[in-house]
Amino acid sequence: MTKFEHAMEHTEAGMVLLQTNLDDMNPEWCAYVMDKLFDAGANDVYWVPIVMKKGRPGFMLNVLASEEKLNAMEQVIFQETTTLGLRYLRADCHRLGRKFEQVETPWGPITVKTGYYKGEMVQAAPEFKDCEAAARKHGVPLKQVYEAARRSFGNGRAGAEEEAE
Repeated sequence: MTKFEHAMEHTEAGMVLLQTNLDDMNPEWCAYVMDKLFDAGANDVYWVPIVMKKGRPGFMLNVLASEEKLNAMEQVIFQETTTLGLRYLRADCHRLGRKFEQVETPWGPITVKTGYYKGEMVQAAPEFKDCEAAARKHGVPLKQVYEAARRSFGNGRAGAEEEAE
């Protein structure tokens, strides 16, 4: 894909949102469970704090996955959490076209993820993991690396647009 080609957006059918509410699980397990779900093929995983019956604090686990991955998701959830049941909500997901570009910063290359809607770039963000690694390696604030990547991407965009005209 060249610098001026755009990734195609698409709608993904056959997705399922799995949900369960938990009020008796050690919250320290959440990150571990999330990693296991992503490793098993989840498209998205997130936790929501909630108040459950009798005023108990708890959290809701939400997992978005393709229908083909349901068995793997169930296995992780039932083996790694304290839940006794799951809800399933069918979902279609509209995804922006995505493209990844590298920009140069004083601390090395950083990947910037861009999102396209109807062929127009509407989102651009430096990849957190790249920024974090550079900040740790060079002992500089994360926000400094992140902002340098944003500026570098913006400067490269201005030059690219001038060339395209």
